[in-house]
Amino acid sequence: MLGHYSRDIGLFSLETAVWKMSGLTARNFGLKDRRIIAIGSFADLVIFDAANVIDKASYESPIQPAEGIEAVVVNGRVTWDTGSHSGARNGQVIGPAR
Repeated sequence: MLGHYSRDIGLFSLETAVWKMSGLTARNFGLKDRRIIAIGSFADLVIFDAANVIDKASYESPIQPAEGIEAVVVNGRVTWDTGSHSGARNGQVIGPAR
């Protein structure tokens, strides 16, 4: 979405693409404290290079990591850093707010 639809063909802005993939999704699934960066919210962040981010997965090779992803932080811990998994497994199964 970020590389192809936003950057390459200009279907929508980078900000809209990020919102569709994060804030809108969290809101639609009722995930409280997951759609904004704020004190008290979960620290789930992806640091990426907007000029180079692109999905590399395909049906033939579905687990290829995307290019241009610098780091991923899950619940405040770095889980992906400069092309490899850090070993941290800080995620958890979540569901809609009740």
